[in-house]
Amino acid sequence: MNSIKNVNFKNKKVLIRVDFNVPLNHNRQITDDTRIRESLPTINKVLNDGGTVILMSHLGRPNGYEPDYSLTPLVPLISKLLGRNVIFTRDLFGPKTFDVCGKMKPGEVALLENLRFYPEEEKGDEKFAQELASLADVYINDAFATSHRHHTSVSTIVKYFDKNAYFGLLLENEIENLDKVLFEAEPPFTAIIGGAKVSTKIGVIENMLNKVDNMIIGGGMAFTFIKALGGKTGESIVEDEKIELARNMIQEVMLKGVNLYLPTDAVIASGFSNEANIKLVSAESIPDGWMGLDIGPKTRRRFAEIINHSQTILWNGPMGVFEMDNFRQGTKSIAIAVASATISGSFSLVGGGDSVAAINQYNLSDQMSYVSTGGGAMLEYLEGKELPGIAAIRKIVNSNVKSKVNKKK
Repeated sequence: MNSIKNVNFKNKKVLIRVDFNVPLNHNRQITDDTRIRESLPTINKVLNDGGTVILMSHLGRPNGYEPDYSLTPLVPLISKLLGRNVIFTRDLFGPKTFDVCGKMKPGEVALLENLRFYPEEEKGDEKFAQELASLADVYINDAFATSHRHHTSVSTIVKYFDKNAYFGLLLENEIENLDKVLFEAEPPFTAIIGGAKVSTKIGVIENMLNKVDNMIIGGGMAFTFIKALGGKTGESIVEDEKIELARNMIQEVMLKGVNLYLPTDAVIASGFSNEANIKLVSAESIPDGWMGLDIGPKTRRRFAEIINHSQTILWNGPMGVFEMDNFRQGTKSIAIAVASATISGSFSLVGGGDSVAAINQYNLSDQMSYVSTGGGAMLEYLEGKELPGIAAIRKIVNSNVKSKVNKKK
């Protein structure tokens, strides 16, 4: 792995692709600075070596230049966290930016304006990549959450740094922990997959069936499987076009000897609202006009028992509509069970926006072995796909290894 741990960046200008796509409120104040804090180890490694740092990130999905998506609100916080002033360049391409970056001294930090203000970023534009690359001697990708994108700052740019492209400490951590789940899982291995739709998790489920001992499926997607088995799902969310796929998956689970666990009871409501009427029924006998919005107490106990007897645990997706008070008990129970198993010595990896939000809500993130920063990127990695941002750097690593071998010959 092209790690920065054994590299000295003294007197080097280093361009770091970070993921500072943080949530802002209506006053443009940062409401969660986790993503910024997670890249501090990489930034500080370069600064402590005596290098110069140029940060680049996107924020949101602007359509060209939109002031509300400027990275301006991030500057004071980054300056505070790093303990030094951060230079902010509003004009990414202009001579002023190149002049400022060209005059930067060791120990200084600059932040470029939102990459997505420029359509070239999402097109993987070669000229844009060259212009960005001309700002620095070294490139570091520390943005796992965007590494599944064929974007200029993620993959195209790497070729212009020859042997000087590296994984940041955050990205390296992601790869190591995801690989641990994919290739070094200690049995019994349990995957907990939730969320609303089967369609978004098909690849993960199919790939993990070759690796897990237990597959727990909850959330709205469970009702597609329940209907595939002949259950009554009322008005619950069901992807009718995926029912045949769900049947085939169930058969595949049986053939592979994997234990499949679906909800046996459900908390149902008369409407999609926290104020709706609620009752508890069998998960396969939901009456017309009612919808399943959470797993029931029997299911919670069963799922927790399986989790507590697991040595490796992967969790992606909530068990119900946990944003509403009346339907969060299922997700909360899974969070507590995973934390409990981890404390007892199991390895747990949690990822996906809703799952991470849930463990943060219950202050359990420190109890997990690893919490992934990637949503779509994590899912694609777990599907077994090669992510462009990772592949681009690995290609350089492999070519360097080959050239060394050829020289020895």
